[in-house]
Amino acid sequence: MADQSVCTLCGAPDSWKHSLVECNMARCVWALEEEETVEHLCMAQATDARDWLMTLIQSLDHGRLVKVCVTLWAIWYARRKAIHENIFQSPLSTHNFVLQFISELQAVSTEKTTKGVAGQVPRWIPPPAGLMKINVDATLSKNVARGSVAAVARDGEGNFLGASAMNLLGISDPESMEALAYREGLALASDLALHSFRLASDNANIIKSISERNLGVYGQLTEEIKARAREFRKVEFVHENRRANGDAHNLARGNVTSDADRLVWLLVSPPGMCTAFEL
Repeated sequence: MADQSVCTLCGAPDSWKHSLVECNMARCVWALEEEETVEHLCMAQATDARDWLMTLIQSLDHGRLVKVCVTLWAIWYARRKAIHENIFQSPLSTHNFVLQFISELQAVSTEKTTKGVAGQVPRWIPPPAGLMKINVDATLSKNVARGSVAAVARDGEGNFLGASAMNLLGISDPESMEALAYREGLALASDLALHSFRLASDNANIIKSISERNLGVYGQLTEEIKARAREFRKVEFVHENRRANGDAHNLARGNVTSDADRLVWLLVSPPGMCTAFEL
């Protein structure tokens, strides 16, 4: 930490807990973590760093504890870069670094075991031959009526093609946001001039609504999605496990605090997102 008693980044009184948990820079990173994990951090009230960490060791399972420790380390590193080198990285970049680091740790651990149980590392699912793949997801802000939708496109071999994220104000219905994520996926397909692709999400209700005539809360949206889908040669709507939808999920969560209305990445992936998967 800096020699000053005031945080260089936000001006609040500085301490070890402020630097790692309470500073705006740290809060934005923790906002991308699981709510249950963040609740444990908030409930640990010890003023001594060692006692605080011991409380977490006693209350968190091994997987969450490892993730918390790596995240604390990553926040500390990002904070030092910002204060001493004036180099700032986005909360999403820090979050994705943590995921990648833990993934590599798990890979090393798996290599040392003999046919162990498959790890819980997010795994992208390739599309059928001849199709591209677009994963979509949505998230809502916990504090205000706003949300973010995201789409990530890859070819059949897992190579990055493009991504987009859009912020929307005044929406608080999760299902409507998921439907808007599908619409964003079709918009990204148009940006990339794709003709035949699979559009995947971890929300099964929207797919069911698309396959039926549904004029409910988001019925007009699904009708618009079906109309836009007819503009392409072939579009397959599929439901996938959340673990297989990690890129879109993380991009949506990381973008919900952005001031930009819509962001598009073509050929070069967003910070922290891998450019290709090993199939």
